[in-house]
Amino acid sequence: MKALEIFGLKKTYANGHEALKGIDLTVEQGDFFALLGPNGAGKSTAIGIICSLVNASGGSIKVFGHDLEQQRNQCKMQIGVVPQEINFNVFENPRNILITQAGYYGIPRAVASTRADEYLKLLDLWDKRNAPAREMSGGMKRRLMIARALVHRPQLLILDEPTAGVDIEIRRSMWTFLEEINRQGTTIILTTHYLEEAESLCRNVAIIDHGEIVEQGAVSELLSRSMVQTFVLDLKVPVTEPPVLEGYTVMRCEHTRLDIEVTVGQNMNGLFQQLAEQNIEVVSLRNKSNRLEEFFLRLVGQKEKEVAA
Repeated sequence: MKALEIFGLKKTYANGHEALKGIDLTVEQGDFFALLGPNGAGKSTAIGIICSLVNASGGSIKVFGHDLEQQRNQCKMQIGVVPQEINFNVFENPRNILITQAGYYGIPRAVASTRADEYLKLLDLWDKRNAPAREMSGGMKRRLMIARALVHRPQLLILDEPTAGVDIEIRRSMWTFLEEINRQGTTIILTTHYLEEAESLCRNVAIIDHGEIVEQGAVSELLSRSMVQTFVLDLKVPVTEPPVLEGYTVMRCEHTRLDIEVTVGQNMNGLFQQLAEQNIEVVSLRNKSNRLEEFFLRLVGQKEKEVAA
């Protein structure tokens, strides 16, 4: 079964801005799916429509076979959403926040209490269960948002920038939790600006830009088409101007650092030989960014040029 089917989805705001230009998108049940795009691309608009927070101008959506327009309540029961902004009552305690949320879905209080305790423990919030939520750290508040989205046991979890502003340790623990609930059968749609997050977690991806899906498919398939990587070379002695390197492109030359583009499969021996001939000694080498980030930046940059033209 398809977890989400979007057909010709459009959204034009009152000021004439065309946020979505007829996008088509399918997410399979059980998938861990990334929806990527620059700011203003249309990601949040699409999510808002799926969650019934924004009205579409055209097109249709199905959630596990239920038509969003005709069977809105059935669709909403299947969806849990974690928005970008913290939007719970910070003067309430986490346990009450979860119990209240479950009540909106008709879950009896006794069941809601059990589930609240379950998720508070799973997400390492148990010690804060009775304290006002305003006393929690930013990372704890993010985890509470996830717990609130899950308390009614949705089949589809939508995460809009869930790890924004949290430290790397908390981010990694959230990744582990999300991977586990996905293994248990929950379909997850993730939007994120941390592209290593998408590459690490997601099996399929769609990239949206200027209201259009510009690329979609398996992460592994897209990465196989990313033919260029950028390497950062740390130098022993500063250089005053970019070296001329046949077959390679120097993207940045700054003091004791060179950023060099290398085509996938290209022999690195030739690069180091040319540097040695120019008496440039390299002390360390690393990838500037992950492969999905490279692919994303090139694709979006190409789209920007097309729009400008």
